[in-house]
Parts: sequence; structure tokens; C-alpha cells
Amino acid sequence: MAITQQIQSIVNSAISEVFPAFNETANFQINQTKPEFEGDYTVVLFGLTKALRQKPEELGETLGKFLVSQDSGFFTAYNVIKGFLNLTVADSYWNTLLEEHYYNPNYGRAAANGKKVMVEYASPNTNKPLHLGHLRNIFLGWSIAEILKAGGYEVIKGCIVNDRGIHICKSMIAWLRYSNGETPALVGAKGDHFVGDYYVKFNDAYKAEVEALVAAGTSKEDAEKQAPIMRAAQQMLVDWEAGKPEVIDLWKQMNGWVYDGFAATYENIGADFDITYYESNTYLLGKKIVQEGLEKGVFYKKEDGSVWIDLQADGLDEKLVQRKDGTSVYITQDIGLAQQKYEEYGIDQSIYVVGDEQNYHFKVLKLIAEKLQLPKADGIYHLSYGMVELPSGKMKSREGTVVDADDLVAEMIAIAEQNTRELGKVDGFSDIELSELYNTIGLGALKFYLLRVDPQKKMIFNPEESIDIHGFTGPFIQYAYARTKSILRRESVSDSKEWMQDSLLPMEKGMLVTLEQFPSVIEQAAAEHNPSAMANYIFHLSKQFNAFLTVHQISRAESANKKELRLRIAVMTAHVISSGMALLGIRVPEKM
Repeated sequence: MAITQQIQSIVNSAISEVFPAFNETANFQINQTKPEFEGDYTVVLFGLTKALRQKPEELGETLGKFLVSQDSGFFTAYNVIKGFLNLTVADSYWNTLLEEHYYNPNYGRAAANGKKVMVEYASPNTNKPLHLGHLRNIFLGWSIAEILKAGGYEVIKGCIVNDRGIHICKSMIAWLRYSNGETPALVGAKGDHFVGDYYVKFNDAYKAEVEALVAAGTSKEDAEKQAPIMRAAQQMLVDWEAGKPEVIDLWKQMNGWVYDGFAATYENIGADFDITYYESNTYLLGKKIVQEGLEKGVFYKKEDGSVWIDLQADGLDEKLVQRKDGTSVYITQDIGLAQQKYEEYGIDQSIYVVGDEQNYHFKVLKLIAEKLQLPKADGIYHLSYGMVELPSGKMKSREGTVVDADDLVAEMIAIAEQNTRELGKVDGFSDIELSELYNTIGLGALKFYLLRVDPQKKMIFNPEESIDIHGFTGPFIQYAYARTKSILRRESVSDSKEWMQDSLLPMEKGMLVTLEQFPSVIEQAAAEHNPSAMANYIFHLSKQFNAFLTVHQISRAESANKKELRLRIAVMTAHVISSGMALLGIRVPEKM
């Protein structure tokens, strides 16, 4: 149980004893005491004064005296500042916490809670390689899945691949026209990059054809419809849906190239999935549910045969769920897949990691699922996140102006190598160890920079800033960890318990107060679906430990007991940093 919860329980018991006429559960806040005041935790009294008919100062004095006088010795001192009761927790509590958990590999992790969650992320298109926007999506999804696991949930990591549609056909048409039979193997290209180049070529050719038609007197609107290459792509989509063998064979071949490329990128960045769905298999899902919804009166059919739902009473609008020709739309597929996920895994919650431009779509999806009374419809959750932009603005795939994920990872590793060499920190490493170190630092910098920001906020990515070893960065934390491990290679903890009798100095207690919060931060990050809570906590812990080491030496501590205490603090700090960074998908180096 977190110490704030323990204090809540102790103070509630005290209120019941001191004010026996008050037979309710008291409602009050507990905060960490501000640095300018004495104490560890503060009880905010204002919410109690009316119910207990006490002035804040009088109530604080009454409760403070009672709490400090108890035999348990949990609190050793108190002071009252206006409506705030500041309490000092006994050193014995912090010492026991440290002794019990400093070497506990599972510290912070909650017991299984019986809840099952699917986190769906990545959602790539098979007409282009992954880019910077995908990286934020993947890192968010993977991290929140790991945080939920640590919070006691059973988690399934899912991905749906957008492998069909007009955008896929555009790459296929361009390859047929311009490749001369080239393949990724023949030209030595990564498959997803290879196919993505043809998507760009399609759009270049399309623009040229539109411009030519406009120059010949056709309106721009008509030119965009009449351009031969666009008509060819549209016909290919018709042929694909009809199952034309040569089209299906080409589609499988080109998608296979892309999947090989995706797999290499996923392995490089440490991403994985437990289940992958493909739109080509799911786009017809939901048609049966639409028919059932018609019979229930949830949907209605227009004169042209199209099927709709009217959500105006819910503050939204009318939404098409099936075209007049009987074909599905995206929302139909999502309704069907939501049902399939539940049938396959019995999930309590389905988390969709998708950019904030789809906020409306997921409001509609959840509302429709609830009206259809689909199982666990209330568990549909859109983890909406802001787009990643460059200093120059938004990225555009069709114009080839995106920041490619593979190129960015390679750039980050190169910057890590350059910075490490400039700092002169390469002595004592083999070439293999250095390569691994550069990879760890570069990827760590990238992931931390993209995860340290609240998901709902837009962000601008700056590679140089992300890797600054002195800033709010992954490398700063990695260096703090490596520094700690360097100390622990020279010194080791003994079996002595005598150190527990000594009084804690303020910075020693401060470290233990922060370390105690780790389980609560996991709980908060899981509840809020927000890895930035963990990123901020681990950065604060690392910064605090650096300051601690500046003031309090370990190897030359003033006594054997202080050395034992601080070694245990170092061991526990290293463990929490490593565990917290692992939940963000970031490795920490033993040496740096």
C-alpha cells in the first residue's frame, strides 16, 4: 500500500477516535510537504472543518498531537501552517521500506487484477515505410502495454495493417509502369522503402497528367478524375475486390516486400505484437452486425439502400455504416473487429492508439457499439495523441517529405557516436560494445523524447536536443544509471542491519520518499494511459540521485552504517531507473 494511502487510513482512524460523533469516512487530500516546511506529508484540513465544526488550526493541533502520541510511532513530529497539517514519518518506516525492497526485482509491479486489455498500435499502410509519426504511435502503444502489464493487467499487443484500398493500388500501378521488373533484392533496397518510392512516383505522374489535362482546357476537377493513371488505379481496386488472379498475385508480392521491411524496422526499434489483423481480412466484418442493428432499429435504411445511424440526439451527426451497394466502410469494419477481439480474447478494454485527427471516428465507434449492446462496449478507449511535426511543419507521405523511421534511427545512432567520441568516453570498450552503446543511447534518446510529452499534446521533434546528455533526455538518465552501476562495481552491500538504527539525513530521506512513489507512478501512468508520467518521474529520480551523490559520498561515507544505507539507496535507485526505463522500451547501459 502506498504511504499516502496508509496515512489516509491512519488519519481516518484518528478522526473516528477523536471525534466519535463523526461516523463518516473523512474526505481530505494528502500531498507531499513543500520543501520550505518541515515534514514529509501534508493533510489538507479545509475539507474537514465544516463537518467536524473545528477551525483549521485547532483541528490540526488536535489531530497532530493525537497522531504523534500513538504507540505505533508512525509519525514523530507535526506542525500546523494555517489549514495544513504537516506530518513527519518515522525513519523506521523508510529504513524498513529500503531493506525490504532495495533488491526486489518486482518492486513497483502490481499483482494480477484479472483484467484483460488489448492495446492496438502501429496501424501501418503497405504503400510506404514507417515514418516519424509511426514511431510516436508505436512507442506510445508498446510502452502503455508494458505499463499496464506492470499495473496487473493481462495485455495483448495488437496491430491492424491497412493492406488494401486505393493507396495500395497506386503503388502497384506505378510499379507496373516504371519498374522494368525491378525487385528489392535486385536493387538492394529495403522492401518498404522500395514500394514507398513507387507511391511517390505515382503521385508525381498523377500531378503531371492533371497539369497536362488542365493545360489542354480541362477543368482541374475533371482532370483529377480523368487522369489515366488514377483511372488505372481505380480499375485495379475493382479487379482486386473481384479477385482477379494477376492483381492478387502482384498485391501479395508487393505486400510481402513491405512486411519484410516492417519486420526489420520493428526488430531494430524493439517493437512487437501478439496478434496482427489485416484489413483485407477484416473489411467485410460488421455487415452481419449492421443487419442485426437494422432489425433492432439502431440503424435505418435510406431509399437508395444505404444504411445509416442518426446520432444527432447524442450531439454528433448521421453516420453511414454501409454503402448503397452493400459494401462496408471503415466504421463497419471497426464494429466487426471490436466484436471479433472480444470473441477471441474476452478483453475488458480495447485501447486504440490513433492520432487525434480520428477523435470523432472513435466517439462514433464507441457510441454505436454501446447502442448495439456489444460486449464490453464501454471498454473502447481511444488513446488520442498529437502529431509530431518538424520545425518546417507537417510531413506529407505522397510528396516524399516524411522523416523516414529507419533513416531517423540511423541518424540518432550516428549522433550518439559523435557525441560519445567528442566527450572522450570510448576508452575500455570493444568495437562491438561501442556499437551496442551507440545503439542504446541513440534509440533511448529517440524514445524518451517522444514519450516524455503528454500524448495529447502536439510536439516538434529536435534530434540534437533529444540526445543532450545534460538535458531532460534519455541519455541523461542512462548516464545516471551507468554512474550508479560504476559505484556498485566497486562496493557491495553487506548483511549488516545496524545501519537501520541511524537517523536519516534530509537528502537520504528525500531519496527514499521518491523511491517509495514508484508503484504509485506505475498505477498513475496505467490509469491515465500516459507514459510521460513515468518519463518525468524517472528523470526527477535521476536528477535527485545525481545531487545526492554530489553531497553524500558512498565509498568514503562518514561511517560504516552510512555507507551501508547509501549503498542500498544506490542499488534501489539503479533498479527503479532500469525498471522505469524498461517500461518505456529503453535500455540502460552498464557503462557509459
